[in-house]
Parts: sequence; C-alpha cells; structure tokens
Amino acid sequence: MDAIELSLFASRIEAVCDEMGAALRRAAFSPNIRDRLDFSCAVFDAAGELCAQAAHIPVHLGSMAYAMRGIVSGIDWRAGDMVVVNDPFLGGTHLPDVTVIAPLLLDGELLGFVANRAHHANIGAHSPGSMPISRTLDEEGLVIPPTLLVRDGRTDAALLARLAGGRDEAAGDFAAQVSANLTALARLRELVQGMGGSAYRAALTALNDYAERLAHGALAKIPDGEYVFGDVLDDDGVGSQDIGIMARVQVAGGRVRVDFAGTAPQVAGNVNCPLSVAAAAVYYVFRCLMPRETPACAGAFRAIELSAPEGCLLNARRPAAVAAGNVETSTRVVDVICGALAQALPLQIPAASHGSMNNVAMGARNGGRDWDYYETIGGGMGAGAGGGGLDAVQTHMTNTLNTPIEALESAYPLRVTRYAVRRGSGGAGQRRGGDGIVREFEFLAPAQLTLLTERRRHAPWGLAGGSPGATGENRRNGALLPGKVSVAVAPGDRVTIATPGGGGCGEG
Repeated sequence: MDAIELSLFASRIEAVCDEMGAALRRAAFSPNIRDRLDFSCAVFDAAGELCAQAAHIPVHLGSMAYAMRGIVSGIDWRAGDMVVVNDPFLGGTHLPDVTVIAPLLLDGELLGFVANRAHHANIGAHSPGSMPISRTLDEEGLVIPPTLLVRDGRTDAALLARLAGGRDEAAGDFAAQVSANLTALARLRELVQGMGGSAYRAALTALNDYAERLAHGALAKIPDGEYVFGDVLDDDGVGSQDIGIMARVQVAGGRVRVDFAGTAPQVAGNVNCPLSVAAAAVYYVFRCLMPRETPACAGAFRAIELSAPEGCLLNARRPAAVAAGNVETSTRVVDVICGALAQALPLQIPAASHGSMNNVAMGARNGGRDWDYYETIGGGMGAGAGGGGLDAVQTHMTNTLNTPIEALESAYPLRVTRYAVRRGSGGAGQRRGGDGIVREFEFLAPAQLTLLTERRRHAPWGLAGGSPGATGENRRNGALLPGKVSVAVAPGDRVTIATPGGGGCGEG
C-alpha cells in the first residue's frame, strides 16, 4: 500500500471504533455510560491482536490490547455470536467493566473481532455502586468468564436476566453493548468486502509495520540506559499502608523493558491488579511519547516488554480483590513510569498529576427502589517544562467526563451543593501544577457511600525543584473521612470530595 492508501485505511478502521462508541452512547440507559462515557471500543484481528481503537479510556484499551489474544483463542466462534466477560484474571480490569466481543466471519472465514467494554454501576456486589471495600474477588460482584451471550444471532435471555439482576437500566445497557457491536460489524464487513479478505489482511500487516516504525523512532530518542523510580499507594483500605511500586525501565536501541521487581506483594485490600492493567499503564505512557499519527494497533507496542513477579501487587493471584487496582493502582503505575522517564527526558515528562480517580460509589437497597451510582472526579494536572498543569481535569488512565449535575439530580436522590476548582491546590514552581476539584453531594434519602481515593497521605510529586500538589480530602458534614471507606449516610448529610492538585515544575 502506498502512503495515501494506508492513511485512508487507518482512518476507515478507526472510524469503525468511533461509530461503535457513538452507537453505544446513544443507546445506553445509565448516566455512567450515556453521560460520563465510561466505555471503550476497539477492533481486533483474527488472532486477537489490536487493529484500531477509539480515543476512549486508556486502562480499558491497553488491557484489552494485552489480553484479547488469550480470550478469543479458546472459543468456537460462529457468525452471530457474542461473548461477554469481566473476569480480571482473564484479561478484564475489574468486575464492573464488562466486555462484549463479536466475531466477523465472511464465507466461513474468521477475519477479526469488534469489542466494547463498559462500566456497569451494579454488577452484583453487596455494596451499592459495586466498588466495595473488599478482600476477595467474589465480594466485588458477579464474575463472568468468557460466556456466550448471543449464539447464532439469538440472545440468551436467561443469561441476560442474570447479568442485569432484574434491573431495566442494566438490561438496557447490555442491549446497547450488543447493538454497538452489530453496528461495528456492519461497518467492518463493508470495509472488508470492499477490499477483499486478502487485501484487508495485507493492509493490517502494513498498518502494524508502519506503527512499529513510528514507535521505534520515538523510543529510539530515549537515551539508552536504566532508569529506576518508586512510589507508594496510601493504603488498601483494610490495614496495609505505604504500598510500594518499583519500576526499572531499561532502554536500548529503541526497545524498552519494564521490570516491576521490588513492588510490594499483593495485599488484603482491593488495590491489587492483574498484569493486564499494569500493561495498560505502561503502554499508555510510551504511547504518549509517540507521534500523534501513530496507529493505535499492536505494532505500536511490539518494542515494549514488561514483567512483574507473580503474586505481587501488579500481578496478583486469584482470588485477590482488584476493584481499586484498575482505577487507583493503574494511575500510580503511570506516576512510577513517568518518574523513571523524567530522568531520561526531563523536558518531556511532567510532574505527577493528581494521582487518583477519586472514586465515589453510592446507592441504596430499598426493596424495589434500589439505585446505584458511580463516578470518578478529576483533579490537577502536573506541570512540565512546556507549561503549567491544567486545572480540574481527568488525567492519564481515565478519559471520562463528569456527570452533568442536571442528569445526576434528575436520576438519583442527590443534590450537588458545590462544584468548583480547588484554588491553590496545585504545586508551586516556575510552572505551577493544576488545581484540583471540590465536589459536594447532599443526600436526600438514606444511602450507602463508598470512597476509593488516593493521594490523601502522599502528595503528587513535583519536578526540578517544583513543589508537590496538595493532598486530597474527603469529609462528611465537615468531619474527615479516610481515603477508602464505606459509610451509611442519612438525609441531609453532605459529603465533600476535595481532589489533589498536580505537582509543580521548576524552582519558583
């Protein structure tokens, strides 16, 4: 393929992912998917290698890129099939993130897959919002191994009812995921039929080779050497504190190896994660160093290897609890890789951003009036040599929106009494870190609230003499709450989440 043909092909296959995401958003019922956009879409080849992805959520997409080959290889696929899976130890992230995968077969030949992953606020955990303070995977909800949800075009109604748990909103979200895959299959089929199967496969090979060349060129600009950095998680919510993550980044001739030896063993709480989540964080950082036009396919990651000791925090053994590993630990892995690379590329790597997805899960079990809600809250971005950090944004491993106040208040017994930039929380320096957010909820009915937050004890670090950002705070009616906690709240209670600022860069 010449350069123009390859560029057109890349755009067309990426457009399949974009349209899949648009269909999912329009059809979804829950604010979490419809308004916050907590979902991701991608296309894979017949072996499960990543071909294209939309600009959705890095932790979803990177983990799928790392693990899809293992998921799809053991299934006897037929046209009209769709498989549902959320098992973190089989390529998932955490249980609320449910993936629906569909194959593309033409004339009996398997040519690839489309997949979307969406966050369900209720996946069967006893704690509303399905983000509990947990000690085992089973406490976090329904574990779904790769299971046929649709066979020969017919949905398994009994399985769908079990997944949805009798909730119309959840059933609607699963139907939206199925519909999004049908949309993507139609578009991908048009692309393949227009080119022919052989030409399509050849185009994928060319796309991956092109991505590999661009990635190699970018990685070759990192000075050869070994760069080591460590950071810690505040706690796991059930007793362990200062949980270390250590990375040794070895760069040689445009190839990278990341070794997490020295990272803490897996813990009792839910900040553990499978290796696929750690891989997503590693891929994300290095993808940010590549040219914007680098195709988001498997070829872009061929030069990156990683390892972590089995049984450590980043390669946990079943049945470790992992609900917060996907959101909080992945974010800290980014900080660690950035901290290592800042030694090699001080003009390209920023200071630490707010370092937490600031997870808020809430709801009630009221016998017919059940409700579940989940959101992440942004914070301050770290400053860099090129300028100060942005205020009040989602950073790194999350790419969701906030829930509009109008949507939140119309759907749940909640009132948002404050939503503001947390002025002065960014770290000082020649270039100041971004400020965090203050978001305050008033409860209008009894509920259970769970918070999974980080950077409440250890501040986001600055660079080159810049000051750290402010740590975050969680309060109920003015009284300080732990970073990870589950509490009952009463009507009139107010919970305030003040998120961390980003680190500053340079001596001020």
